[in-house]
Formats: sequence, structure tokens, C-alpha cells
Amino acid sequence: MRTTISVAILGLGLLLAPPPAVAHHAFSAEFDADRPLELLGTVTRTEWINPHSWIHIDVEDEDGNVESWAIECGAPNALIRRGLNKNSVPAGTVLVVDGFGAKDGSNTANARDITLPDGSQFYVGSSGTGAPGQP
Repeated sequence: MRTTISVAILGLGLLLAPPPAVAHHAFSAEFDADRPLELLGTVTRTEWINPHSWIHIDVEDEDGNVESWAIECGAPNALIRRGLNKNSVPAGTVLVVDGFGAKDGSNTANARDITLPDGSQFYVGSSGTGAPGQP
């Protein structure tokens, strides 16, 4: 009898426990699907961290001014499965980023694809975020 009551209380406790907090965001929370962009820039650094990797690039605007951009990409493990590694895009690499700009107008973007100097193209977006054009 004592075991049955203990199991019932434990089961009830599990049912009433709050769900775990989910820190991941949807694409639409930060980025604008109606603001597609293409950036040509030079990599200044990369960050292979979870839950998203980041590529930081310097982009020269029409007036010759250099703007720093932070480009959000998928998780490091997803990028590895797609053929990239942390040494694939070293500082100094000139690349093209196709993606979507931030809703707040900052120099932050969510990448869909990157094109390296040799012409190879990689899908670097986050899967399941609601971003347009994801595979």
C-alpha cells in the first residue's frame, strides 16, 4: 500500500512539474522574411557555439564606409554535417551571404546560404526556425 501511494505521488509530481524552458527562438522573432539581403564581406571572426554559430564580416557600403555585420547561422553540428568545420571560413575570407535582415534594422542577419571564394555554396541556416527557403 505504501509503495502504491509513493508511486501515485511521484506520478502526480511529474505531471504537475513545469515544462523545461526553451531558449531557442523562431526566425520571425528576430528576422524579417520581407528583408532579404545579399552581403559581400570579409570574415573578421567566427564563433562555433551552440545554439547558433556566428560569422562576423566587414562589408563596404556604397560610400566606402566599412560596416561590421553579425551573421547568425545554424548549430555547429548541423554545419559540420553540411561539410563545414571551424576552419572552413577563416578570418580574411571574402564571402557572399544570402539571408534576411534583423527586424530592428541592426547589422545582424540570419544566413540562408554562404558562397566561398572558390564558388562552393553551403546552406548554413537553422532548420525548423520558420526561415524562408530552408530545406
